Amino acid sequence: MNEMVNKNQLLENICYTELVYGRINKKLNTQFSKKQIEEFILRILKDTDEKFFSKIGKNYYVENTENNVRLTINSNTFRIITADKLKQ
Repeated sequence: MNEMVNKNQLLENICYTELVYGRINKKLNTQFSKKQIEEFILRILKDTDEKFFSKIGKNYYVENTENNVRLTINSNTFRIITADKLKQ
């Protein structure tokens, strides 16, 4: 079941683990620095309309078709879990 997501709460609390940087670069086939990844994630969160935010189970999902990316974020800790390319 989809639940409403508070975009501002996500933006204020988003956090990262050391392992997620490598995972994001691998999944998106990029070579971003930690700072570039954090800027990219924040831009995705800010630029994506709230109707593309959903909560399913314990995770938030943010789908951004402009950048062809789906973010997965833990709803309890607000930690980025991964970023995947959207299937076209």
